[in-house]
Amino acid sequence: MSQSPERSDPSADPRRRIPRTDHLLAHSQVRRASDSLSERVVRDIVRAAQDRARRGEIPPEDVLEEILSAIGGRPAASLRPVLNATGIIVHTNLGRAPLSAAARDAVQAAAGYTDVEFDLGTGARARRGAGARAALLAACPEAEDALVVNNGAAALLLATTALAGTGEVVISRGELIEIGAGFRLPDLIASTGARLHEVGTTNRTHLADYTGALGQGTGCVLRIHTSNYRVIGFTSEVEVAELTGPCRAAGVPLVVDLGSGLLAPEPLLPGEPDVAAALRDGADVVIASGDKLLGGPQAGILLGRADVIARLARHPLARAVRADKLALAALEATLTGPVPPVLDALRQDPEELRERTDRLAERVGGRTVAHDGRVGGGGGAEVPLPGWAVALESDLAAPLRQGDPAIVTTVRDGDCLLDLRCIPASEDERLAAAVASARGSRP
Repeated sequence: MSQSPERSDPSADPRRRIPRTDHLLAHSQVRRASDSLSERVVRDIVRAAQDRARRGEIPPEDVLEEILSAIGGRPAASLRPVLNATGIIVHTNLGRAPLSAAARDAVQAAAGYTDVEFDLGTGARARRGAGARAALLAACPEAEDALVVNNGAAALLLATTALAGTGEVVISRGELIEIGAGFRLPDLIASTGARLHEVGTTNRTHLADYTGALGQGTGCVLRIHTSNYRVIGFTSEVEVAELTGPCRAAGVPLVVDLGSGLLAPEPLLPGEPDVAAALRDGADVVIASGDKLLGGPQAGILLGRADVIARLARHPLARAVRADKLALAALEATLTGPVPPVLDALRQDPEELRERTDRLAERVGGRTVAHDGRVGGGGGAEVPLPGWAVALESDLAAPLRQGDPAIVTTVRDGDCLLDLRCIPASEDERLAAAVASARGSRP
């Protein structure tokens, strides 16, 4: 008569063959492969492989191989570099502006101890980020002073908190914008305790609307650039220069949030406002983002009158939103170094781009099609950047995205479009190899 399962030989249980944790951690290959990971992470990987064997998903003899595979393919950080083949230069989902080589070097140099808030000459405490501030003032002489915080939303939060307090922020109804992921600037401003005083209508706002709103309870007047949309047709808006006189007469600061990060005019984007012009027109503070058309790291940049910037810097909130040393280093290097990748991509010559696209298309068996690039990130709304793309089979999008290197493309009209605008020419060999690999991986 056969034995019941309870009386069967316990040594036959395959789970008994699962290697012990201490033996696995001490294995020479595991120790070598885990140089870039913490002990806690390695232990978690070991336990996950043992648990799979206990559940019968893998044989006990494969536990070590499973661990080595997981450790070997796992970097310390989970963010993966990608090649941006969408033609969208400031792609928010892909980290916005790629840093220049100079900025990357600056970040690496600043990763250890630095003199970010220390004077090596005197041995005393110094103004934080003095180098980035000096670089901003050199790049935008119209500003008397500058302050850097951790992003554009933080810059607007600080400006409205410090200048308006619980008073009123006067703003046109046509500028109550919502940007990506449902983020609404009016909600941000209201969260500070300030009261929004909306003037005008969605499509038409006049100077009298602003002047009629100015009073003792006014904390500031705010102009926001409608970066990612346009109101056209029967419209009217008030220019910064027109607002300067009434604001000065009422003793009310004029804040202009441009967002896109242009310090000076860009010929390819004639409709995009710039910081220098807004300051010349009389704005007291202008806000811009560091990781958009400026081409640097994520940062909120405030430029303007010395007394107003000092008022912002003294506010307690300034400490909570200040930029870290890595952002300050990258920002300074972006401003003092060569042309950043964002501007290189913006200024691509269409004919040169066509020649390069033709070569890659011939090599990978695709075809060249016209494809307009875009600024992205709320800049240059509705402004096409004429260019070209390699049209491939649409089912290559997923394997390209999941390959190594990861390549993000656009699928349109049944084609997988590979736009080279934002990809350095030095990557063309890898692109061709990646397309061949993606074709080979299809079922």
